[in-house]
Amino acid sequence: MPKTTYVNGRYLPHGSAAVHIEDRGFQFADGVYEVICVYDRILVDLNLHLDRLDRSLRELEIPLSKSRRTLKIILKEIVWRNRIVNGSVYLQITRGSAVREFAYANDLTPSLIIYARKSARLNFESINIGHKIISKPDIRWKRSDIKSISLLPAVLAKQAAVNVGADESWFVNEEGFVTEGTSSNAWIVTARDELITRPLDNLILPGITRHRILALAKKQDFEFIERPFLIKEALESKEAFCTSSTSPIKPIIEIDNHEIGDGRVGPVTRLLIEHYLHYMDNLNEK
Repeated sequence: MPKTTYVNGRYLPHGSAAVHIEDRGFQFADGVYEVICVYDRILVDLNLHLDRLDRSLRELEIPLSKSRRTLKIILKEIVWRNRIVNGSVYLQITRGSAVREFAYANDLTPSLIIYARKSARLNFESINIGHKIISKPDIRWKRSDIKSISLLPAVLAKQAAVNVGADESWFVNEEGFVTEGTSSNAWIVTARDELITRPLDNLILPGITRHRILALAKKQDFEFIERPFLIKEALESKEAFCTSSTSPIKPIIEIDNHEIGDGRVGPVTRLLIEHYLHYMDNLNEK
């Protein structure tokens, strides 16, 4: 349980933290967020997260009064105040509070909240576990590249997975192509050991871990292709996995009750886990 939360300029006990009932994030989901992994007290790929935050804010025309330097100070202070060694930090910015109207004034003061949670330290044994997922129709809006707090379709799809004993849902569009997971990017490995993931477009979030895995794949001479893939192709793949900031590589051994490969975590996925953990173990805080 978080101890201290930052809300609009104040560090408050987590149980006392609050925003106004007419905050547009609460009433309209009018805001954006980031979730940043903390590993050995370091905020992993912090600059990449702040780059994405800036882009999301620009796309929704939400101003940010805090400088990047100030945001970094607040984020690190929250990590320190909550004694986070391993875990994650949640940052949310909304357009601010105003009388409830769909249209908004251009002079609103954005709301900023930041808090952190502890979790177990990532290691090979905790990551190298096979997971089951299901597929669900992609009913989201057409700007999933913005990390918006409007997440109801993802909530429903994640719960649908939990209800049948699965860990995640992959969204499938009207053409049968996998877009992404409810809180992750989607990957498969072909029979030729090629890594396949959907290219960046308006239908998927530009995942920070996705970016890092592609960089590691290039550095380690993995064969990879950024292209759309069908759910049928995923079912026939040799391996599959998801990536996200809090669960960097989640191996998949079953999709829609169909066993993937031999039903175990595959060698390509295991090797990527090793490379990613090596990257994490050699982070230098900047």
